[in-house]
Amino acid sequence: MKQVIVDIANDGEIQIAATGFNGPICIKETQFLKDLLGHEIAVQLVGAYYATNEENTKQFLPICG
Repeated sequence: MKQVIVDIANDGEIQIAATGFNGPICIKETQFLKDLLGHEIAVQLVGAYYATNEENTKQFLPICG
């Protein structure tokens, strides 16, 4: 399930987490929040950011006659 989680700390710091997304689409899906909330201090990308939606297909070749 795809989710965008917004966490607001007592000191006003806001963290945005996007879960369930593969690849850089998470950046696009959260951009509207970053535009509304203001200056971005840091970005922490997780493994899912570097993942793709492509599936690897194995092909078997007849080797013996």
